[in-house]
Amino acid sequence: MLNKKNTFNDFIDSAEHLIKAGYTKKGSISAMGGSAGGMLMGAIANDRPDLFKAIIAHVPFVDVMNTMLDEQLPLTPGEFVEWGNPREESYFNYILSYSPYDNVKPQTYPAIYVTGGLTDPRVTYWEPTKWVAKLREYNTGHQPILLKMHMGAGHAGGSKRDERLYEDAEDLTFLLKIYGKV
Repeated sequence: MLNKKNTFNDFIDSAEHLIKAGYTKKGSISAMGGSAGGMLMGAIANDRPDLFKAIIAHVPFVDVMNTMLDEQLPLTPGEFVEWGNPREESYFNYILSYSPYDNVKPQTYPAIYVTGGLTDPRVTYWEPTKWVAKLREYNTGHQPILLKMHMGAGHAGGSKRDERLYEDAEDLTFLLKIYGKV
């Protein structure tokens, strides 16, 4: 609720520790998360894009404010317990301060690969779509910001056993391309 930003700060602190300990260097880290973990990816992309070379966000919950204000969406009222009700001023201000879509700004973003599902009832297809459009508009760098919309999949991607393998291969191919290995 009113401590959600600790998640983002802890992730950034962990990345900084890896750099300080000599395991990697600034701008060389890749990160991946899905759904609420995709929100984490959006927040770190906005807050510390300099730490990351590539970010993968699967079905990212990135338009937090608009989603939480729309009580017609089936999951929204039940999510007030975790995120808070933005109709209350303190929650509204707090959610707005970290909602990835609402905090995109002109800066150099790392390479970003985003997926969505056309039939996803949890993270509607327009969330990743409009986030990618806004990132592309504000990005001052030259790294790609890509969107793949799964036309026949929901929140967990394809339902066939081997579809997961193809999706993993796409993630790895994206990373290999960004790191100049293909």
